[in-house]
Amino acid sequence: MHMRAQTLLLVDDERKMLDFMEPYLKEEGYTIVTAMTGPDAIKLAKQHEPSLVLLDWMLPGMSGIDVCKELRRSSKAGIIMVTARAEETDKIIGLEVGADDYLTKPFSLRELLARIRAVLRRLGDHQGIQEEAALQRGELTISESKCSVRKRGQDIPLTPTEFKLLLTLAARPGIVYSRLQLLQAALTDDLLNDERTVDAHISRIRKKIEDDPSSPVYIETVFGFGYRFGGGGS
Repeated sequence: MHMRAQTLLLVDDERKMLDFMEPYLKEEGYTIVTAMTGPDAIKLAKQHEPSLVLLDWMLPGMSGIDVCKELRRSSKAGIIMVTARAEETDKIIGLEVGADDYLTKPFSLRELLARIRAVLRRLGDHQGIQEEAALQRGELTISESKCSVRKRGQDIPLTPTEFKLLLTLAARPGIVYSRLQLLQAALTDDLLNDERTVDAHISRIRKKIEDDPSSPVYIETVFGFGYRFGGGGS
């Protein structure tokens, strides 16, 4: 019995970049859909429901950041932002709007594949979990099997990476996790990102789950160490 090939949506306004990536990824067994503009990317994402979107930062008419924001309103696909600039601010902005990872041009095809596999593995971990009782933490209901979070009966949309970070913390309230521990638990395993990317994800989670993100009661900062799931979530 063969599993249906996972679909990847590649978005870049340079045809040579698409031609560089597409044959290699097809050879690795993925179904490939390509787009060269933001509006086309959004339309094709709705049509094909890809498992992952590789999204270039610089697109004509509509930036990759705006496309990422739009996709996050309706899609749970993994998103990897691609930027030609290596500035940390670019990477943080991409993560804050919902990207799961980022690549800086130029990159090798082997690195591209490793990043894609890492994000899809995190996504697949959630999809393959057996049904079990949801965690109740304060006003949050966290269902590991459904990869969902609800607060006061309202769904809170989280990316796969955000969900895994929240789940890691919420599963053991009061335990302090270092940034490196969270990075290893919820982000890439063999290709570790800068530990500060954890801060960007935590900031985004807080904006979604906290009544006052500037004074969090669920995810608390332990200065000099990392983060813990706090008393407000007990």
